[in-house]
Amino acid sequence: MSAVPMKRNAVDDATAAAAPRVRVVRAGPAARIALVAGLLLVAVLASLPAWGESAWKRDVVEIACYVIYASMWNLLAGFGGMVSIGQQAYFGLGGYVMLVLADHFGVDPFLAVPLGAALAALAAWPISRVAFRLSGGYFAIGTWVIAEVVRLGVANVPAVGGGSGASLVALRGIERATRENLTYWMALACVVASVALLYLFLRGKRGLALLAIRDNAVAAESQGVAVGRMRLAVYVVASLGAALAGALYFLSHLRITPDAAFGVNWSAFAIFMVVIGGLGRIEGPLVGALVFFALDKLFGDYGSLYLLGLGLLAILAATAFPQGLWGELERRFGWSLFPTRRRLVALEEEEGR
Repeated sequence: MSAVPMKRNAVDDATAAAAPRVRVVRAGPAARIALVAGLLLVAVLASLPAWGESAWKRDVVEIACYVIYASMWNLLAGFGGMVSIGQQAYFGLGGYVMLVLADHFGVDPFLAVPLGAALAALAAWPISRVAFRLSGGYFAIGTWVIAEVVRLGVANVPAVGGGSGASLVALRGIERATRENLTYWMALACVVASVALLYLFLRGKRGLALLAIRDNAVAAESQGVAVGRMRLAVYVVASLGAALAGALYFLSHLRITPDAAFGVNWSAFAIFMVVIGGLGRIEGPLVGALVFFALDKLFGDYGSLYLLGLGLLAILAATAFPQGLWGELERRFGWSLFPTRRRLVALEEEEGR
């Protein structure tokens, strides 16, 4: 029996004609301009050792460590909904494992940075088995307690200097200019790779799955999302990034102590940078790290008053700009340097531009 074609009536034709023609877009003009500007900026920064001063290189390395650490905290809390106050555990472990590999096992210090970060991140899997038994505020406090346990454990190991810490002696045979240049280029490569990989991840299906888990884990699981595995993967990746930032930071500073490596201030700094810049936005930690670095340079010598000022500033910023500085710019001007959200745009609107 042959199929009888269905006839379209006038109502169907009118409805089809009246329906707007749309398409799904992500990147706008701002994103394309930002890509070109970003590539030019990276090229300029890559050439800085040829014309810049040593202090400038150290500043860029420090900012790179802030961006990596804050971006990983933002991935965990802003995109994954897992608010941790204990990521300094991996920041410190990255630094200490790097030092042990370089000083005690003869590994090249620059090779010890990614190796130390990877080995420190391995500890995230068994630690997550404990941390994930908690949820909400208990999870946040639990991660802080875990970080304190790690700090006390490292402070009682004489091989790494105990409570007084240790210096990175493996770099003594390397000329200062060479050491600074290699540290600088490694930090620049790591921060570019971290931001790029984070952007690619959030643009894909796994990024959408992570956002679904953040918004409603039960609903996400009902749609086939492996909530447990996704949370574990994000936790491990965020720990890897924190450990990488710690290894780079102490490679640049040449000395590490338990209080400097595992201090809860690192979580406070990450929260400040992300809240100031914009929670749940890739641009947030970039803006927040620059603001934090500038404030640290200007007011860091004021001690506890400086920390109190940071807290008050974070409260005021969160009150005035609930979505952060970049979120306010995006709301007002539609700027999105790393567009991960999908939106519908009428073709007539595009043709009229």
